[in-house]
Amino acid sequence: MTDDSRPLLIKRYASRRLYNTETSDYVTLEDIAGFIRAGREVQIVDLKSGDDLTRSYLLQIIAEHESKGEAVLPLSVLTDLVRSYTGSAPSVVPDFLASSFEMLRSGQSKMMENMTAMNPMSQMPGVKAMQESQQAFFKAMTGGWAGNTAPREETTAAEADGSKEELDAIRKQLADMQEMLAKMNK
Repeated sequence: MTDDSRPLLIKRYASRRLYNTETSDYVTLEDIAGFIRAGREVQIVDLKSGDDLTRSYLLQIIAEHESKGEAVLPLSVLTDLVRSYTGSAPSVVPDFLASSFEMLRSGQSKMMENMTAMNPMSQMPGVKAMQESQQAFFKAMTGGWAGNTAPREETTAAEADGSKEELDAIRKQLADMQEMLAKMNK
């Protein structure tokens, strides 16, 4: 029995092989991506030095998916990310990305709540899996700090109307922040 509240510890051996300490077997980057998609937090450490390598491996997973044509990040975003590393002053990009993902996660969660509550199609096979996949994606992208993304079971009509207004407000805030970031990069 595993404790899903703790990160799954993966150890990297000198041979660069990755070892799952819970199942006592070797894993690949694709296996690690699968754990993350399933909502599990992971921590990857170098066995000899104890250094935390999680960030490097997550970036490698993203790079592999992007290079296979599974592009999630538009070229303009990648360009802005590269630019954010060149400045000598502290970058606002990490805070902006964290806020953007929080707004996106919140909006997505509200949208899924509304879809479940008001749409008969929500009972179709695959919708629940799609919701869980999106929740795992947002949790992974926000580093797990964004909190619980589980949809509630019931939503009133008044909450649905309020959610639409909140979603519109979130979209406007995101657009404003993107515009502000674009101006800062000029």
